[in-house]
This record gives sequence, structure tokens and C-alpha cells, in this order.
Amino acid sequence: MVTLKRSGIHNFIPFPFPIPIPSVLNESVVFPALSKIKDLRGDSERSAPAAVRRTTKMGEAKTVHSLFVTCTFMISIFTLCPPFVILLWYTMVHANGSVLQTFEYVEKHGLQGLKDICPAPSPIAWKIIACFGAFEAILQLALPGKRVEGPISSAGNVPVYKANGLLAYAVTLVTYISLWWFEIFNPAIVYDHLGEIYSALIMGSLVFCILLYLKGHLAPSSSDSGSSGNFIIDFYWGMELYPRIGKNFDIKVFTNCRFGMMSCAVLAITYCIKQYEMNGGVSDSMLVNTVLMLVYITKFFWWEAGYWCTMDIAHDRAGFYICWGCLVWVPSIYTSPGMYLVNHPVHLGTQLALLILASGLLCIYVNYDCDRQKQVFRRTNGKCLIWGKAPSKIVASYKTEKGETKTSLLLSSGWWGLSRHFHYVPEILAAFFWSVPALFNHFLPYFYVIFLTMLLLDRATRDDDRCSTKYGKYWKTYCNKVRHRVLPGIY
Repeated sequence: MVTLKRSGIHNFIPFPFPIPIPSVLNESVVFPALSKIKDLRGDSERSAPAAVRRTTKMGEAKTVHSLFVTCTFMISIFTLCPPFVILLWYTMVHANGSVLQTFEYVEKHGLQGLKDICPAPSPIAWKIIACFGAFEAILQLALPGKRVEGPISSAGNVPVYKANGLLAYAVTLVTYISLWWFEIFNPAIVYDHLGEIYSALIMGSLVFCILLYLKGHLAPSSSDSGSSGNFIIDFYWGMELYPRIGKNFDIKVFTNCRFGMMSCAVLAITYCIKQYEMNGGVSDSMLVNTVLMLVYITKFFWWEAGYWCTMDIAHDRAGFYICWGCLVWVPSIYTSPGMYLVNHPVHLGTQLALLILASGLLCIYVNYDCDRQKQVFRRTNGKCLIWGKAPSKIVASYKTEKGETKTSLLLSSGWWGLSRHFHYVPEILAAFFWSVPALFNHFLPYFYVIFLTMLLLDRATRDDDRCSTKYGKYWKTYCNKVRHRVLPGIY
């Protein structure tokens, strides 16, 4: 039996997170210093991430950081990320994108200034979130789609999905624009209440993650679930790999794809409409930003079934890290350049605008073609052409947790011969090109690019560690053949 290596591909999130909180941890940091990871059924280590399951010759789990350091880091994420979202919104919308201006305001007014910056969730904010969430949930359940099987889990479960993301995306955009066109709902209202919406999302998503934690303890959807025995780690990392409501509603697909990614597209259009209503037109900088984002998100939903085989879905559990990140961090941080451009339209000129647009589109295409090459290679078991030639590959065998020997094919030509995670390069560059229309008056519009770079470099390390553990000597051979991790010739 031949199975194919699935790389930890991050697409915008994802969540998207698809996925989505600063991932400066690897899995051995998330579950450190725990000699055993026990799930609810008493099976040691089965539900732990791969990095935790590495054992020494004596059979004891390796430790990386103390439990105190790990929990302190996680608590800092809980406490710092929510206010950062609000401060980012305030700075972009009310402080001209200037971090210094926001700092001076807080310094002058102290705690009262911070309190004044933070808007309370309003009834209209809750209504907007509820309507959008319910609409996307209905589309996820009701629209037709092809049956797709995800990768088999370590517990032997094969998740089944309905691939209707592209149709849901089209229905969402057509509906949203139609509501504005026929004057049924004005999307500018979303922008006007954006701070209140983010406050409501922060609070509502936190409650959602608590419910997920309780569900993992009381009613897990499959055997791919379990507890580390530490509340902070369980809440941050998650209890379940594939949590579902009933048989058909997959929670991670909803949070990562149908809410997180879809809201990015909706917000991009919202910013355009708001600028149009304010100025009687849309600047070329806003158009470049919006077109590139929408093209990228379209590519994501075109490829959504492939995303279900990536690290976000197939390895990372449904906890604060993924779910809060996709529900809050993704729509607020990833769309922040467009949020800035609403009140700060930049006139690029036709030539510069077209140059940035063409460069961004090229990066999106290369990112897509990287994924396409890997998918064709998997589908044909290596019997295909990559750049007009038979693909170079390494046949790697490994043992499952049940002791079965299986084989994977590691692609080492085409884009995947340039570096082991070359697809991250055009992804980072695409984010740069939809941010650069803001030009360089302020640093903050480039926060997403910097964050994404850190996120993907960390993910590349995590994926290499996982593959090294899985494939052993074959992975060393692969690394000797494809020497660089991300940037060819440099890193």
C-alpha cells in the first residue's frame, strides 16, 4: 500500500488559523515535560502530537521546556492577543495607522484611555455575527458537494467531508453584494461597528472555546481526543482533533474555512464599499489590495479539499490556538491593510498599480502551482510529469502506531526540489503585495506580513521535525537532496 507524504501547507490561515495565533511554539513546546499523555480512555500518548510521542530508548517522553514555562507562554497568548486585536483596529481606524499616536494617547490617559479605546459589544454587532455565522453554517450543511475523505488519523479514523466551499464562497459574495446593490443592507454598517464586532467576537469565541473544551471531556466525537491532564494546555491546544456536531457538521471546517476565511472576503468587500461611500470612488490602492485578497481566497476555496490534509486540520486540535485564532485573529489581522486604506487612500498611478497587481497574481499562481504539483504527484503515485519530466522522488517506509509498515513517496523535483517548503515563499510575497499599496508611511499595515513570515518559518520547522520522526533515515536522505528548508540557497 502506498501513502503519500502530506506537507504542512498553510493557506492564509488558515485559517485558515485558518490557521492563526502567533505560532512561535512547536508541538514539543505545547506538550512539554509531560511523561505521559493520556486520553479519556486511558490509552497513553495516543492522542498527543507527534513531537510529544518521541520516546527515548528507556521509553520516557522527551521534554523540552518546563510545564511552568509552557503554561506561562499560553497564558500570555490568552491575555495579550485579544487586546492587541482591539488596539490594531483602533490604530488603523482612529489613529491614522500610527503606533506612536496610539501609544501617546494611552500614555496620556492611562487605564481610562485603554478603557475608552475598547468598545463594548453592541446588539447590532451580535446580530451581524449571528446572521453571518448562521448563514455560513446553513451553506455548509445544505449546499451540495463532492464526498471527500481526509487523511487517516493516528487512531485509525478517516474523516469525511462535503466539498462545497467554492459554491458557498460564490453564494456568500453574490448575496452580500446583492444586499448592498438592492439597498437591503449597507455593508458600511459593518465597518462603522467594526470595533464592537471584534469585541463581540473576542468574547463569543472565548465562550465557544470553553464549550469545545467541555465537549472534548464530556462528548468527544471520535477516539481522536484526549486530555494532557492540564487545563491550560487542554484549553489552548484543544481536546479533539475532529470535533463535530451530529454526524455532518465539522466544527474545524466551520471555524477555519467557512467563518475565518469567508469573513476575510466579506471584510475586503466591506472596506471597498465604505471607501466608495466616503469618497465617491475607490482608490487604485484599495482595488489592488481587494483584488489580490479575493483571488487568493478564491484559490483557497478552489483547493479547500487539499487544505483538509494540512497541519491545521489533520494535526492541530480544535482549541483556543486554532479556533479562537480563525474566528478572531484571521479576520482582524489578515485584512488589516485594507482596514487602513479605507481612511488613507493612496494614489499609486496606473503603472505602479498594475505592476503590484501583476506581481501579486504571479505569486498566487506559483503558490497554487506548488500545491497542484503535489496533488498530481499524490493522485498518480508519482506516475506523472513535473515540469515536463518524470518526477524525482524518494521512497520512504515507516511504521504506524499499530506496527504496520507503510510507504510514502517524497517529491523532490519541480517547486519541491527548490526547497522543502518553497510554497511559503510565494505565499509571503503575495501577502506583501496586497499590503504594499499602503506604501510606507506607517509600519502597522505590514504587521500581517511579518506575522505570516514568523508563522510559516515556524511551521516549516514543525513539519520537518514531524517528518524526521516519521521517516528517520529516509528524511535525512530527502534533506540531503533538497538541502534548504524554505528559501533556496539561503534557508
